[in-house]
Amino acid sequence: MFRKTILASLLVSSAMTLAIAAPASAASTADRAREAIAAAEAKLQTAEGLGAATEAPRDTADARAALATAQEDFKRGDREPAIREAIRASALADTAIGMAQRHKNDAVASARDAERATAEAARNQLAVAHDQAAGAQDQALAAQQQAATAQQQAADANARAESANARAESAQQSAAASAADAEAARTAAALAAQTPPPGPVVETTVTTKHPAAAHHVATAKVVTHRTTTTTTGAAATPSSDQVTTTTKVTPQ
Repeated sequence: MFRKTILASLLVSSAMTLAIAAPASAASTADRAREAIAAAEAKLQTAEGLGAATEAPRDTADARAALATAQEDFKRGDREPAIREAIRASALADTAIGMAQRHKNDAVASARDAERATAEAARNQLAVAHDQAAGAQDQALAAQQQAATAQQQAADANARAESANARAESAQQSAAASAADAEAARTAAALAAQTPPPGPVVETTVTTKHPAAAHHVATAKVVTHRTTTTTTGAAATPSSDQVTTTTKVTPQ
């Protein structure tokens, strides 16, 4: 759009220059002055529309002043000075237009560079965000693995604790049984200490033999648990009988 405007302004300026340079028979001096003033005013409006008052304030002001001088000369009837001032105003307007257009182009290029830089920064930030997300996922996976390992370790510890408790209970039961056995042994020992030991067992056997009908008669055993003094001898029997007494002492 700006390039088209500049091109149009240059074409108008070229046309005005040719018109001014044409012979007097082609156009009168007054007409040429009017055309030069109109062309300068159009260029100045174009320059101001492009922001030349800000981008090229000096050239714009000089062009406005030259245009005003050309208009005053034309009103006084000074056609040739009016034409020269109008041409000068057009040239200054062209300079302002060029500067404004250059500034505009620079601004557009700067904006495009800024846009590209912003897009590149956004892409970099997106890549960093992706990397951070991947890192977060890796950390989450590592945390899950650590949690699973901790759970397994806790289960193993619980199993070992249960086994230790079982062994402790078994040991307590064994200790209780041993204590009961020891108590029973102490009780038996106490009872044995309170009961005197049994005396020896004394067995006395008396045998009588008869000559006429030989037969053996054994008396019943006499058992006693006390210490007994036994005297063995021949009992009073008929002269035809033989009596034998045997005593056996067995300690307890």
